[in-house]
Amino acid sequence: MTLDSFDHAILRQLAVEGRLSVTQLAQRIGLTKSPTQARLRRLEEQGVILGYRAQIDPHQIDAAHIAFVEIKLSDTREAALCAFNDAVRQIPEIEECHLIAGSFDYLLKVRSRDIATYRKVLAEHISSLPHVTATSTHVVMEAVKETGAQPVF
Repeated sequence: MTLDSFDHAILRQLAVEGRLSVTQLAQRIGLTKSPTQARLRRLEEQGVILGYRAQIDPHQIDAAHIAFVEIKLSDTREAALCAFNDAVRQIPEIEECHLIAGSFDYLLKVRSRDIATYRKVLAEHISSLPHVTATSTHVVMEAVKETGAQPVF
């Protein structure tokens, strides 16, 4: 799929403010409502726009503690990676999980209420994930920038 300047404008606007009405979106990108709505529908149907979600203040829901966890696996064959991936998806405190090319295999972003809660998640869930041989935790002192996926085009 080839995206033109209007498609990119739609994506930029929605990445910042996902609850824009089609009328507001049309005004911001310089098109009328009907072609904007058709473009928006096409972007959704073709999987460019995967969905919409609320940004939640982690302090309001007792999830402001962030730790990044390096994971080393004992086995990196495809079946082991799939088993690890499936198990990670079952742990709600793991906000992100990335397969890494480097000195470790995965990098996890974990949110919890506090360090004591994180320690429990690490001991009871993360350390028992399939094929985990080592973990290394980096505790966040301050989140300087957290914006989620923002377009860079």
